[in-house]
This record gives sequence, C-alpha cells and structure tokens, in this order.
Amino acid sequence: MYKKNLEDNYMIPLVKTFLPPADVLIPEIEKVLYSGYIAQGEVVNEFEEKFEKYIGNGNSVSLNSGTAALHIALACIGVGEKDEVISTALTAEPTNVAIKMTGAKIRYADIDYNTGAIDAASIEKHINFHTKAIIVVDYAGIPVNVVSIKNISQKYKIPVIQDAAHSLGSKFGGKMTGNHFPYTVFSLQAIKHMTTVDGGILHVHSSEDYQKSKLIRWFGLDKGLQRLENNIQIQGYKYHMNNVNAAIGICQFKYVDSIIKLYIENGKFYDIELSDIPGIELLQYYPDSEPSYWLYTLKVEDRDGFIRKMKENGISASELHKRSDSHDFLNDFNQDLPVLDKFYQKMVHIPCGWWVTVEDREKIANIIKSGW
Repeated sequence: MYKKNLEDNYMIPLVKTFLPPADVLIPEIEKVLYSGYIAQGEVVNEFEEKFEKYIGNGNSVSLNSGTAALHIALACIGVGEKDEVISTALTAEPTNVAIKMTGAKIRYADIDYNTGAIDAASIEKHINFHTKAIIVVDYAGIPVNVVSIKNISQKYKIPVIQDAAHSLGSKFGGKMTGNHFPYTVFSLQAIKHMTTVDGGILHVHSSEDYQKSKLIRWFGLDKGLQRLENNIQIQGYKYHMNNVNAAIGICQFKYVDSIIKLYIENGKFYDIELSDIPGIELLQYYPDSEPSYWLYTLKVEDRDGFIRKMKENGISASELHKRSDSHDFLNDFNQDLPVLDKFYQKMVHIPCGWWVTVEDREKIANIIKSGW
C-alpha cells in the first residue's frame, strides 16, 4: 500500500494521497469509462447512498468540490449582499472564499486558544442585525464545541454550517460528524482522509434543503425530469460529481475505516508521547469529542527552530495554512483577533496520517523530545 523512497533526501510528508491498490481501483474506473455514461448517473447515486450510510443520518449531495458544497449551503440559507457570515480566520482559504462568492461579508470570531476552534463566546459577541449564517471549522480534524454553538444557533435562530473538510470520521457525543448541524460540508480533495481525486459532499437533514441543493448543483435543472420538461426557477451552477469520481469514492469505502483508524492511532500516540515536553503545548479536545486527526497540531516555542530541526531529520513540519484575514480580499472589517495572533505564532503541524509507520512516529516523538 505504501513504500518509502529510500533516497537520502526522503522526507516524511505532512500530507499524502491514499488510493486503493491498482488491481482494485482500475477495473472499476474502466467499467465506468467504457460504460457509455460517465456523467452524473447511477454510480453517483450509489456513492451518495454509501456516504449517507457511513454518516448514519441525513442526505448527501455529491459535488465537484467542498467549496461548491459551502456555496450551496450558503445559497440554501439565502445568504447574499448586505449579509454577514461569522467565520474563523484559522482555516484554508476556500471556507471564506465561498462566503465572498455570495456577495456577503465575513465577520471573524476569535478562536479558543486551547483547541484552535472558533470560540463560541466570540461568535455570540459578533452577532448583529446583518448576521445570516455561522460557519464553524473542525480544524485539523478536531470537532468544534458542538453543544455551545448549537445553543447560540437556537438562541438567535441563525443556521450553522459545519466545515468538516478535515474531520471525516470524527465524532461528537458518539455520533459521526454530519449529525449535529443542518449543513455539513466534507472535502474529498486529493489529500483528505478519503479522496475521489477531487470532490465534496454537502450533507443536509432537511428534505427541502436536499431537493434545493440538487437543483443548485445542476444549473437549476431537475435531473428527475426530461430536459424539455424543466423550468429553471433558481440560480444553479455546474457543481455536480460525475460517475468516474463516484466510482473512486465507492472503492474508497472499502478502506476508509482502516485508513482513518491509522490517523487516530498516530494522533493518540502523540497525545501521550508529546505531553509535558518543555516548549510544547498540546491541543485540548472538547468533552465527548473524538478527533480524526487529519493534521496533528502543536503550539511550540521558536517555531522556526522547530521546523528547521524537523527538516534536518527528514520530517516535514509547517503551519500549512495562511490566516484568512491576511488576504486583503477576505478581510472585510480589519478585526483584532488577539487569541488567534497568539495561537498562530506557535502553531505547527507534524505528520500524522496513514503513511506514518510505528517507526516513523517513534522517530518523530524522539526528535521532538531531544529539543530544537
């Protein structure tokens, strides 16, 4: 499944794509490619059914990206110009680019220093007359404070979109991520827990949102009707998944549990081995949450020195994501985010995924323990 390059310059990577073995995957792709139907069809439907079964509740709408899923979720809520969406600046850019696609403005809440997640108290502080939606991000695979955020959503009647691009397979209260908010977005991009080469899922609980999402993903056209019978009544886009990507996703479900298990085992190893090391603060997790550790995040003193020490020993380490508010286009209000400032100066990620062997993780832990 994975063989190391034995060249002297080999680095244990921070992220790496998993695909099923060729003798499993290629025949399924060929079957679709030469079936005469490679666009969105029954293979897509089958993939969506498998995803729904994996989550355990709700309806899955497969798409060509997680960004498309975010955009459709915002469209279902009715977000548009003059509206604001509360979000976090600690995320990959697409989370907040999707907000700008609607014409709305981004209002950043600060983060919880202990977890890196968006802070519920800061969300509530930033709610105003223009607030139309809240986006929360399970950064690095760590579930957000679901209970507190749901309470705020119910109190102010503002819907929540959970960006779970990093957190497939994580749980809160014993239930899979995807069960807690009306809209959950998953990424199936190349380096995520599970990939379809590229793709995304919008997982919803309302039948109305489900039907509306399916219209939006295909130009506003109803795939259940003949083309000449359709009457477009809603703005739609070309956001659908095709049968080829879906066939890859179906194959991935044979491996997803075992792959995510490796992330979790490595993450829990670090939780134990890297505790109580001078110069390091480990992230905390909210009660009842079970991370899926897409990244393993540390807060370290002298981050540059730490990264340099890792590189010298063949280990990739990086902060990986640039703060969203550092992009002019994504900085609507030039807000002060003092907790994020403190957190981001120390934040770094180390390899944690399926490719990290027992020997690799022991090497990484021992190098960190030796200081930098």
